[in-house]
Amino acid sequence: MTAEATAGTALLQVDGVSRHYRLPRESLFTKAPVVRALSDVSFTLHAGRSLGVVGESGSGKSTLARLVMALERPDAGRVRFDGQDLAALDADALRRARAGFQMVFQDPYGSLDPRRRIWQTVAEPLAILQGAPRAQQRERAAEALEAVGLRASDAGKYPHEFSGGQRQRIAIARALMTRPRLIVADEPVSALDVSVQAQVLNLMQDLQDSFNVTYLFVSHDLAVVDLVCDEVIVLYQGRVVEQGDPDTLFRAAAHPYTRALLDAVPRLQPPSDDEPAPFAPTALPPVIAVDATGGCPFAPRCAFRQDRCLHDAPQPRRLAERHRAACHEAERVMSLPGVAA
Repeated sequence: MTAEATAGTALLQVDGVSRHYRLPRESLFTKAPVVRALSDVSFTLHAGRSLGVVGESGSGKSTLARLVMALERPDAGRVRFDGQDLAALDADALRRARAGFQMVFQDPYGSLDPRRRIWQTVAEPLAILQGAPRAQQRERAAEALEAVGLRASDAGKYPHEFSGGQRQRIAIARALMTRPRLIVADEPVSALDVSVQAQVLNLMQDLQDSFNVTYLFVSHDLAVVDLVCDEVIVLYQGRVVEQGDPDTLFRAAAHPYTRALLDAVPRLQPPSDDEPAPFAPTALPPVIAVDATGGCPFAPRCAFRQDRCLHDAPQPRRLAERHRAACHEAERVMSLPGVAA
């Protein structure tokens, strides 16, 4: 695969990835507990496209981002970027590969060094990964700042001289310095005001159109993902429970967990009398134990659970050309009205 890959080319492939963390023992006589942050996660992201990853806190979103960035190695499965298994690369090869994928972090305040001028922060990936001379670093930093709507003269300032939205633009400029093909954006607008969020999201879309950037967009904000992503995967307890395009997932969700996420979004208008609310607290069944080795992980919270859900974990299955869900009752859930448009 070459740098001239066009839209439709498989740029990022995540195949059966799992990541487990062993916690400290509670006593000398007990086994160390294990947190299964990700379990058998698979997806493909094509060049020039945007994939959203949604789920509540603790669902495994940030762990997935770290694996894609090769900041951690998976316990099982492979993460392949441009055909290369990142975990199989030696240190030098991984350093060269990193120029092709960069990250935008959640906190626009904490991700910038307050003691360094903006050009130094923006040019850091260029200096570390490509060893560019100082003059080239400053020139490229000024170009990147202009690309994100700031002035070249801003390069000599410090982070405290900028607003939150401007700082996130600086973070995006830094990610663009090596001309990456993939940008992993981990909650890039959650710390910003709503009006500033729209500006940053519009900027990211413009950059995608201009530079054919591919985005892996991690977020808990369904509206943001609906706006900027071509495809969405929904994570629950480290598993992909539903996958499809935003129009399908957010208007005809087939997994109860996706419906629960949508029901949790605040609405300006209350639901109509004929609109069911199966996930209201009064409608939820009692929480019960599920077979940890084979049951559906969402069954304790699910209003649609059947006996088989307690011992037979559903596998993802195709409901339409671009729609998969891991639920025994997917057709029943998908047929219900009441999903927010």
